[in-house]
This record gives sequence, structure tokens and C-alpha cells, in this order.
Amino acid sequence: IVNDNGETFVSWHWKAAGSASTNGTGTIDVSLIANPTAGFSIGTYGGNDTGGATIGHGLGVAPDVVIVKWTNGADNWCVYNKNNGDGKTLWLDSDGVVPTGASYYNSFWNDTAPSSTVTTLGSNGGVNGSGRNYLVLSFASVEGYSKFGGYTGNGQTDGPYVYTGFKPAYVLVKRNNSGSNYWNQHDNK
Repeated sequence: IVNDNGETFVSWHWKAAGSASTNGTGTIDVSLIANPTAGFSIGTYGGNDTGGATIGHGLGVAPDVVIVKWTNGADNWCVYNKNNGDGKTLWLDSDGVVPTGASYYNSFWNDTAPSSTVTTLGSNGGVNGSGRNYLVLSFASVEGYSKFGGYTGNGQTDGPYVYTGFKPAYVLVKRNNSGSNYWNQHDNK
């Protein structure tokens, strides 16, 4: 899958400066490496199955996108995007849309947008199960460097214009409102 003979591969990387340190800003400690200049942080934490628990992200601004993966078991990669609404989530490793229903949505992000210091978790095992370990990636837009958001399609060959302020090297798109739709990736490599 990642090293088949004769096949070519592409890989994307984000630089998080320094070494991990404990971020105790939230109610759950996070072993975190943050690069606020690049709008990116990566960390690990242990869940506590408590809706409203918080984890620090170290960015100094509210992240636009948060991705969480349970690392010591099998579950979907849970994705928060500010344009989906506070309680909603997408799955990075699925073409489907997360089931509707406020109680289900609230179980991921506790129907709360991230703040400039913490991300709020629900009690869903995909992001905050007791005895589970998690990887968390947080991204914030940085002018001229990265952009996260959403748009509404128009069904035309010449679709809507999405202003980023720079020429992107990597674009990831997912329809988020109905039916099965795969993630679409485009890059300049």
C-alpha cells in the first residue's frame, strides 16, 4: 500500500517545530507540538468519556479544522470544520456523511466551536472514550500560507471561485451535506 514495487507515491507533511511538551490548558492534558506561525499543531491525549472536556491546541487562534483519530483501536478519523457547524463532523476515511441528529453530532464536539485556546470534545468514543488514546491535528488559516473553509457549489462547469490569497499546492474537498461522496485531493506534484 505504501511501498509497492514499481508504484509511485505522493506524501504530504506539515512541520511542527520543537519537541512535545504538556499542554494543560484544557481539562485533559495533551502532549503537544505547536507551530502557530504555520497554523498547525499535533498532539496526543487520553480520553475520559466526559462531554464538555477540553484539550489545548497551542495555536493562539481558534482552529478552522480539527482531526482526531483513536490510536489504540479501530474507529473513523473524525473531522471538525468550522463551516459544518459546531456540532457536526465528517469522517476522513469514509465517503459517507455522519448520521444526522443533534444528539449524535453533539457527542463529537459537544456542539461547541473551538476557542483560541481549547477544542471542546463530546463523549463519543471517536474523540473521547475512556481508556482510549488519541492523535489530534489542529489547523488554522494563515494569510498567504493556508486557507480552510467551505463553499456552496453551483452545478456549473465553471464553478464558484474560492479566494485563498495564494496559489495552493494542496487542496482537499469533501461534500458534506448528503449522500456518499469521496474526498477529492488535488496537488501540484
